[in-house]
Amino acid sequence: MSDSSDLLHRFLLPDAHVRGAHVRLDATWKQVLSHAGYPDAIEALLGEALVASALLSAHTKVEGRLSLQARSSGALRTLFAECTAAGTLRGIARLAEGAVPPQDLASLGDGAMLAVTIENPGLGGGEPVRYQGLVPLESPTLSGALEDYFDRSEQLPTRLILAADGERAAGLLLQVLPGADSDDDGWNRISLLAATLGRGELLDLPADILLTRLFHQEVLQDLGAKPLQFGCSCSQGRVEDMLRALGRDEAHAAAETGQAEIICEFCGQHYHLSPGEIEQLFLAPPTVTPSSRLQ
Repeated sequence: MSDSSDLLHRFLLPDAHVRGAHVRLDATWKQVLSHAGYPDAIEALLGEALVASALLSAHTKVEGRLSLQARSSGALRTLFAECTAAGTLRGIARLAEGAVPPQDLASLGDGAMLAVTIENPGLGGGEPVRYQGLVPLESPTLSGALEDYFDRSEQLPTRLILAADGERAAGLLLQVLPGADSDDDGWNRISLLAATLGRGELLDLPADILLTRLFHQEVLQDLGAKPLQFGCSCSQGRVEDMLRALGRDEAHAAAETGQAEIICEFCGQHYHLSPGEIEQLFLAPPTVTPSSRLQ
């Protein structure tokens, strides 16, 4: 295994019938943070969500993108993280205006939900095919919420360990192999070993050292690594499509100061359109499919 950051490592513990994945983000995480400032608690939560989106893509058929999105009517209005099949990551968090950052997810109130969405390309260039699972945010932690998701949706015992600070974000996923013969001893053994992993170790140690230390008594099969990097899918065409969706009047209202300025919240890219260019949008056919969006 490489000791570099910004990689998704996949591995097997065959004697225990367990599969796993490890992610540690460095430059990618710093680039995400460079586009917005967050309170410490929200920064850590966003870092965990980014890592989790990559971890969940490790053993799932993702040909397009996998996203995690938490929504509530409480202090945290939106938490969004996305990992694409190409290994690009992006994410954002939004607090209600003037709100105090929540100390845990369970405090977000009734109706708070976590959505796990996989969007794959449609056949023959048609509409994307989406698969979505929802779970109430009843656990205080994101890792706990995702473990609840796997328990309800796939009935696969799963353990997620996530951590993030202002420098790095990292995580470890462990999961019983689908269709494996029941081996409670194996799963319990791996779970106990995972429980010894400290937050500092998870953030500081590269995959090869961390996994060797943690599972030194197990047979560990390396399934390879995949590079990860920051990437945003915004474009001029998607901005134009969004303005069309607003309608002619609202689109022109966005240009009251002489031109419309749209700023992508994920990457900070600025897009400008004059009133004439906006009017042309409603005379010309769309340049992208109706399902395209900034998010």
